[in-house]
Amino acid sequence: MALAQKSFLGQRPAAFAPAKGARVQRGSLQVVSGLKEVRDRIASVKNTMKITEAMKLVAAAKVRRAQEAVVNGRPFTENLIKVLYGVNQRLRVEDVDSPLCEVRPVKSVLLVVLTGDRGLCGGYNNFIIKKTEARYRELVGMGLNVNLVLVGNKGKQYFSRRPQYNVVKSFSLGATPTTREAQAVADEIFADFVSGEADKVELVYTKFVSLINSVPTVQTLLPLTPTGELCDLDGNCVDAADDEIFKLTTQDGQLKVEREKVTIETPELDPSLIFEQDPVQILDALLPLYMNSCLLRSLQEALASELAARMNAMNSATDNAKELKKVLLVKFNKQRQAKITQEISEIVSGANATN
Repeated sequence: MALAQKSFLGQRPAAFAPAKGARVQRGSLQVVSGLKEVRDRIASVKNTMKITEAMKLVAAAKVRRAQEAVVNGRPFTENLIKVLYGVNQRLRVEDVDSPLCEVRPVKSVLLVVLTGDRGLCGGYNNFIIKKTEARYRELVGMGLNVNLVLVGNKGKQYFSRRPQYNVVKSFSLGATPTTREAQAVADEIFADFVSGEADKVELVYTKFVSLINSVPTVQTLLPLTPTGELCDLDGNCVDAADDEIFKLTTQDGQLKVEREKVTIETPELDPSLIFEQDPVQILDALLPLYMNSCLLRSLQEALASELAARMNAMNSATDNAKELKKVLLVKFNKQRQAKITQEISEIVSGANATN
């Protein structure tokens, strides 16, 4: 009976065990326990499936919260961009004496890396770290000095264990990025750029495209242009008046993300408007606010990408748990049937022997 149970469960008896060094065929689940152990494992898989399903729903709720944060911050951004354009139109000059617009020969580059604070989100953190390492090697190959500012605990844990990277400062991303977190990072960036320690600041973050697609992106943050354009490494510049909003919706019972492109109207300021201060000073005060706004938006995009990756990872874990439960149930039922069949045959054999 014990021999039959072992062979049925996938465990070979000692007499039929494979020789050392022999390859065991994969693809089938090896269950090497009795009925009680299999039943306990099925219950454990069910509990794990409930946990992963709950984590998926929590991540979806947080994506909606990140979406609301982007929408709530739009009025300030719209008014800031309108004033920024109006001041530039009033100035009508190309050379603006602002420390954030100063273009100088690049000898040192500051990389601002946005990663997550937690794991269980698939390859999200790994993708952004690999992108950072590739950009770091590219800049070092050009003979430039590269420093890192890390936002997120995962990036901090990875790069702090590797002494070849010069980490200037690190921050935590937090559950919901606010202007306070963005201001702390912006102050560090502003201080390094204005002091001349960094001639260029690049932002490495994950652009949120959809629930199943996020693109690691390297974007030039400083120096800024007077009109507030941001450019990537390929020279593709995004006008400050062009923006996108992501919205988490449902379609046919499935979660879906829609991106809506919004163009902000930038009319000229009233000609009768008189500036008490020099317009250059006003522009000098507006550009740091705009940089903070761009940084906050990048933090929100990175958080949304992390949550979407966590949703996908937990969805895959739930599906795997369901498949594992089915396999275990089949094994359990077969084992139970074999045991019942053997007990019936023993009873019949005993009855025949007595007759």
